[in-house]
Amino acid sequence: MATIQKITLDVLKPHRPNALEFAAAIADLSQEMRVQVIVEAVDEKTESILLVIEGGEIDFDAISQRISEMGATLHSIDAVEVLGKKSDTGDSS
Repeated sequence: MATIQKITLDVLKPHRPNALEFAAAIADLSQEMRVQVIVEAVDEKTESILLVIEGGEIDFDAISQRISEMGATLHSIDAVEVLGKKSDTGDSS
């Protein structure tokens, strides 16, 4: 089964939590996850950010849930790197 190694997400978030708190909350989902937040635009109530996540096996569903828990909205997946793993079918031919 393939695993996500890196993903870039376009997210709209409120000003609070700030970028540092937001990145830390995502990073806390895994010990081996690196998270980068790039602020693209700021308006009166929200910030548009690019969320770049790298790690061994990224759990997209857990990340999506955490984003929602912090009052943010996932707009799109802008880039993704996936590592394929050949599954063992047990076929001995």
